[in-house]
Amino acid sequence: MSDSSVKFIEKIKAAYSPTGSSIYLGAGILEGQVYGDAEVNLSLKMMNRHGLIAGATGTGKTRTLQLLAEQLSDAGVPVFMLDVKGDLSGLNQPGSINPKIEERSAQLNKPFTPTGFPVEIYSLSGKLGAQMRATVLEFGPTLLSKVLDLNDTQSGVMAVIFKYADDNKMPIIDLNDLKKLISYLSEGAGAAEIKESYGSISTATSGTILRKIVAIEQQGLAGMFGEKSFDADDLFERVDGKGVISLLNIADVQNQPVLYSTFLLSLLAELFNTLPEVGDLDKPKLVFFFDEAHLLFNNSSKTFLEQIETIIRLIRSKGVGVFFCTQSPTDVPESVLGQLGNRVQHALRAFTPNDVDALKKTVNTYPKSEFYEIDKVLTSLGTGQALVTVLNEKGIPTEVSATMLTPPRAVMGPLTAADFEKVVSGSQMYAKYKDAIDPESAYDILTKRINEQTAAAEQQKQAAEAQKQAEIESKPKPGEKSLVEKVMGATITRQIGREIVRGLFGMLTGKKTRSKSGGGLFGF
Repeated sequence: MSDSSVKFIEKIKAAYSPTGSSIYLGAGILEGQVYGDAEVNLSLKMMNRHGLIAGATGTGKTRTLQLLAEQLSDAGVPVFMLDVKGDLSGLNQPGSINPKIEERSAQLNKPFTPTGFPVEIYSLSGKLGAQMRATVLEFGPTLLSKVLDLNDTQSGVMAVIFKYADDNKMPIIDLNDLKKLISYLSEGAGAAEIKESYGSISTATSGTILRKIVAIEQQGLAGMFGEKSFDADDLFERVDGKGVISLLNIADVQNQPVLYSTFLLSLLAELFNTLPEVGDLDKPKLVFFFDEAHLLFNNSSKTFLEQIETIIRLIRSKGVGVFFCTQSPTDVPESVLGQLGNRVQHALRAFTPNDVDALKKTVNTYPKSEFYEIDKVLTSLGTGQALVTVLNEKGIPTEVSATMLTPPRAVMGPLTAADFEKVVSGSQMYAKYKDAIDPESAYDILTKRINEQTAAAEQQKQAAEAQKQAEIESKPKPGEKSLVEKVMGATITRQIGREIVRGLFGMLTGKKTRSKSGGGLFGF
């Protein structure tokens, strides 16, 4: 063994031999030789300092996620992870030995023991596992705007809608609640109600938002919004001392990356908002793996990115570790990347100018090494190999090591259809979240209000019509005297009649005054 090899082994041992519990990643590689004595470990105590798993397609990122999840489960740490293609369900069953596994075990000088792990399978559609839901209110206006791909103006309107609902005690549970609020506040009595305190919502903006909501419904994903909302406490389950590995199977919604990545962030935000402060623990309470992380950051607003940065920076004090998995470190914003102290970097390719630029930027994120030219190592790593640097127990980045990774011990692929159905149908979580519930919410409150407003308006309309009809009936027909005229006419007629009668009978019965001259017609 050469002096450089001895020195390499000593440095790796010193850098990657924590005193407490740890995750075994593999063994160091130098000049193509695997040194089983040069063990590369990741301290469990540092797992809540977050991490990054990166590399080109087909270089083994998913299997790295699997081996980390397995060992965390063994240590009693629950795991939540995205199952993009549905091929992580095999974690439930022991793997099998084959020639490649035997060769890897020999290189690492580690026995291979096939092992299965407790698994819960969830689904956003409810078709591939226990239904995982969140209320629209739990998503909030910022994340929902991301899901619906709203512009700044539309996002502002969404914020107004949530503010109005909060001020008026109207829970926004599902998409029907949201649609009802948008329609109510953009026209008629609702528009008049909010104009002074909240501002106006144009029908064009409300129409655009409504169409985007309908598009989500048409894709069969409306069920992910509502009650019973997923209880984050269910992520902390253990079985026989092993942490449960919770998989969110998105094989049927892969064409909706913004939706599922944002859902993951909403779940992470709920953990951040509800878990108590615990400080630095000997091992994390939960590790959250964020696969396809670049989908989360693409075309994100400043507000959205700030929310992610805040959560990642502070959630470690709640005992939660977060690992992002993506193709290149450059997919992750610098403000977030700077908080990811544990790195497992699989091979990068440099086929295009953009690839070369990404490679240079990646190299600059690693500590300098006396053993490697990092740019050359990153482009020559084989499948199942990675460049590793982690935080030691003092929080200091370790010596960079090209590493032969240990193989996962469970099945590296999906369960059979029969076994998958057995795992899902036998799950307590499947039974718990199977049936949706419909509590009173904004839809019900607004429907009642609108019905009352409609009834009141109908009464006013009927009263107005009755008054109008009365006025019509009180007017004389053409050629007909009015009621006043009739009354006056009758009065005058009676008066004239009395005068005539009085005069007539007064003439016939009254006595004439005698003439002083005594003359008269018959006078003497």
